Amino acid sequence: MKNNFINNLAILNLYKKKSLKSPIDTQLLYGDKFKILKKNKFWSKIKISKDGYVGYIKNDKFYNFRKTNFKVSVLKARLYKGPDYRKKTKKFLPYESRLKVTLKKGKFAKLNKYWIKISDIKKIQFKNKNIFKDVMFFKNIKYLWGGKSFQGIDCSALVQIFFNYNNKFCPRDSKDQEKYFKKKVKLKNIKKNDIIFWKGHVAIALSRYKLIHAYGPMKKVVIMNIKYTIERIKRTANLDITSIRRF
Repeated sequence: MKNNFINNLAILNLYKKKSLKSPIDTQLLYGDKFKILKKNKFWSKIKISKDGYVGYIKNDKFYNFRKTNFKVSVLKARLYKGPDYRKKTKKFLPYESRLKVTLKKGKFAKLNKYWIKISDIKKIQFKNKNIFKDVMFFKNIKYLWGGKSFQGIDCSALVQIFFNYNNKFCPRDSKDQEKYFKKKVKLKNIKKNDIIFWKGHVAIALSRYKLIHAYGPMKKVVIMNIKYTIERIKRTANLDITSIRRF
């Protein structure tokens, strides 16, 4: 267990290279586990446990791995300095963060030096019957390449995060997601929760007619008509749907 660590920052950027000017490949959320592959004075090359992503993080005092027992079930959960609504901070944990609750008092639960509202968390084993039940949390959240939270999210993270929340594996990138979900569906048979792929892009069907996606050209998570989206992406990026998958 020596090389098993857990992220203790609300959101931690994983960079492609050892530079803050390097592109952000993805992010670790609070409670995400990782292994350190290489380390120097300022940077660590790590591998994220949940999806195998490899990249660089700035060094910090991260926790050794410990078992988590709750997860954040709202878009962003405020932290408090004590079990009291008057003791709120400006700190938040993002949806799907994993935490170790050590004490409950009234309507609050304690984690490390902070407290969180019990109504903002669920037990780690909890699963939604509809895997994308919470997707509307992210409507109008800004598009951010590599993002995974209320501060910004990209198209493939908008898929991955709900599988992870429901304790299921999902690859991080859309090209790998398309390979991972095997069952193909024709456009005429599309239904709620089907996943629509283009080269380098992915969207989630909300119904036979509507989809939701983190859409770069509109700089946010948006709901759009499926037929219109297909036509727009073809017109603006010259891309056709590569497949529709059902899980």
